[in-house]
This record gives sequence, structure tokens and C-alpha cells, in this order.
Amino acid sequence: MRALVIDDSRAMRAILRKILGEVGFEVFEATSVEDGLATMAATAGIRLALVDWNLPGLPGIEFVRAIRANPRFRNVRMLMVTTETELPRMAMALEAGAHEYLMKPFTRASLIDKLTQVGATA
Repeated sequence: MRALVIDDSRAMRAILRKILGEVGFEVFEATSVEDGLATMAATAGIRLALVDWNLPGLPGIEFVRAIRANPRFRNVRMLMVTTETELPRMAMALEAGAHEYLMKPFTRASLIDKLTQVGATA
């Protein structure tokens, strides 16, 4: 299964790439909403997106909204992975179409648990 990680932190992308790779995902990376949308459009078979809220330019929730507005991507599972811990932000992400919300810092086990919860196992 293919996954897209959208985060402006190189270290966070590396951590997520390593964990996802260990559980069988082929991982693509983007550093902004615009890059993420371009990657989705150009790469067939992405079924999971892990999105940071705080990105340069548009916030990650705009990626969630854009993906949910496109029927081509209706089967993409989305997980917000962010330092935003306020309940209204979590609710906004879920209402926009994210399937789950994982707060940074997280453990390998908590990430895998969230992937299982959203039905995104490789």
C-alpha cells in the first residue's frame, strides 16, 4: 500500500517513513499542501495520507478538505499527525474528513494503533 506523508519537518518525515516502511508501506513525501496535492494527482494508488496541521502556506486541514472534495480520492484514509492538541481543532479535522488524529510526540505503537483503527494496514 502507498502512503503520503505531508510534513515540513525533515526529521518527522523520516520518522514516519521509517515506521510506515517497517509495516509495509511505500512512502511518498511532501512538505506543503500544494506539494501533497500534486503528489496525489501524479501518483496512483496512494491510500493513506498522514498530514501535519502546521505547514508553510496553507494549513494541512486544507489538504484534507481538497481530498474529500475529489471523488477520485474517496478511499484515501487520512490521519492528522500534529502538535495541535485543542479539542476544537481535533473536531474541525474530523469534520473536514480526517479519519483519526494523532498528537505529536507519538510512539510507534500509537501510530500503528491509529493505522489499525482507520483500516490502513499494509
